[in-house]
Amino acid sequence: MKTAIMASANAPGVSELHVSLADISTTHWRARHVAAIADFSEQTIPQAPANVTRTLLDGLYLWDMWPLQLPDGSTAKPSGWTVWFILSSPAIPDPDLRHGLARIRLVIEKDGEWRDCGNALPDGHNPGSREWAGSSVFDPESGLVTLFYTVAGYPGEDPITFAQRLFQTSGKLRFENGVAEIDGWSTPTESVESDGHHYMIVNQKEGVPGFIKGFRDPAHFRDPATGGDFLLFTGSIPNASSDWNGCIGIAKATGAGFSGWQLLPPLVAADGLNNEQERPHVIVQGGLYYLFWSTQRKVFEPKGPNGPNGLYGMVAPSLFGPYEPINGTGLVAANPDSEPFQYYSWWVMDDLQVASFVDLVGVGTGPVTDDPAWRREHFGGVPAPRFRICLDGNRAWVDQD
Repeated sequence: MKTAIMASANAPGVSELHVSLADISTTHWRARHVAAIADFSEQTIPQAPANVTRTLLDGLYLWDMWPLQLPDGSTAKPSGWTVWFILSSPAIPDPDLRHGLARIRLVIEKDGEWRDCGNALPDGHNPGSREWAGSSVFDPESGLVTLFYTVAGYPGEDPITFAQRLFQTSGKLRFENGVAEIDGWSTPTESVESDGHHYMIVNQKEGVPGFIKGFRDPAHFRDPATGGDFLLFTGSIPNASSDWNGCIGIAKATGAGFSGWQLLPPLVAADGLNNEQERPHVIVQGGLYYLFWSTQRKVFEPKGPNGPNGLYGMVAPSLFGPYEPINGTGLVAANPDSEPFQYYSWWVMDDLQVASFVDLVGVGTGPVTDDPAWRREHFGGVPAPRFRICLDGNRAWVDQD
């Protein structure tokens, strides 16, 4: 059945040069949406093969990944290669501790061949203790890459904290001897600060993955209706009624060349439902705006309904909505019941291919064991086999062909 939602070239009240706070109405992802998740066979990702690759770069774990994009969101392919930015850490005994060592790795891919190009940023360049996920934009005329990413913690801290800030830096992309290099990185600058009003200021000293608060994962989006540049990000609502207070934030560029940003109210909030709407990003298909994010069953409010580990989303006729949950629930693609933890951290590309990483495989329905040796045995830490989704208005399903 086709949806009744219609495409619109321009959002009411949103001009190319100005976004009024009055024009923005936060959409709520609610318990009734998630409670409606029932048979999701059309949204089920193929089960990971028994011989799924467990090593790509020797001695490294790899997880959250994103491709270098052109400003319009299409995938850049300089010299015929897809350039990937991937979080990495040494392959330590406990994979859960990898977040405390994370660096962004530069890797290129063509026709199934992967080549490691080393750490994306030089040692000592990051104004934090770790580098977490973001997005990257390529200007083919100048050769400049702008990296938007999450600065976690502060230099020299011991123990590490879970403070999160949104930063950007630019460098020149070069291909030489079959590998990519980005040099001449500019001094990282803070894109936009949390305000403590629409979004929590995230300066936690302690935390556990899945249960920390968020001000991270900046994803660039250029609105084709206005030409305006935006950053979406994972946020948390301050002074919320629940500890499960995740949201998807947005900021608008105010200066040329990404030189300034205006923080806006959240696009989507999950207060009382879900703690983390991770790695949000938008693509436009058929004149509709599809907002995607990743989440896990364990980060839903325990007393309420929950959904599988998967890719979720909403759709709207314009960037600022009004949004409605895709499939009426928000669920776009989910790990199979037979392997509910197999992949995570999905990124939808402009051709509707979906990239992610191999999380825990060979686990079946569990239980998940709180033991470092068990996690090491089952953790993948490599890019996952890609799949494709299909979109039709407010419907989405996994292409099984």
